[in-house]
Amino acid sequence: MLKAEVCHGSKGRVVVMDSITKLTPDDEGAIVVSASHGGASSGEFALAVPVGAVFFNDAGFGKENAGAVALAMLDERGIAAGVIAHTSARIGDSRDTWDNGVISDVNQAARKLGLRPGTRLQTVLSELVAPERRTN
Repeated sequence: MLKAEVCHGSKGRVVVMDSITKLTPDDEGAIVVSASHGGASSGEFALAVPVGAVFFNDAGFGKENAGAVALAMLDERGIAAGVIAHTSARIGDSRDTWDNGVISDVNQAARKLGLRPGTRLQTVLSELVAPERRTN
């Protein structure tokens, strides 16, 4: 299961992981790109470590927005969060999410950072952390 830093700069770092269950205290402050769905259980994992921001797969949103319910949970704590269109990247594959993911929805905390639906995840996060170097 993949977990790797893919981008870092003067304003932070981006860590990708195939599953949000791989989140550890070492990820504190990082922008986390998880290929997990954005449901309530994923939101609970993301709340356990104070991350800078976190992204999930929207999993097609599902009944009662179940695939993105974590966005509201995280917004309540002021944590920027978003989901990637399931049609742009495979669920469970963080490399594909990083390489091809397109944001489908964000919470208010993410909007304050200038993140918007319809943008390529890699592009906006790379700009957000002002990378000094990228690793692939």
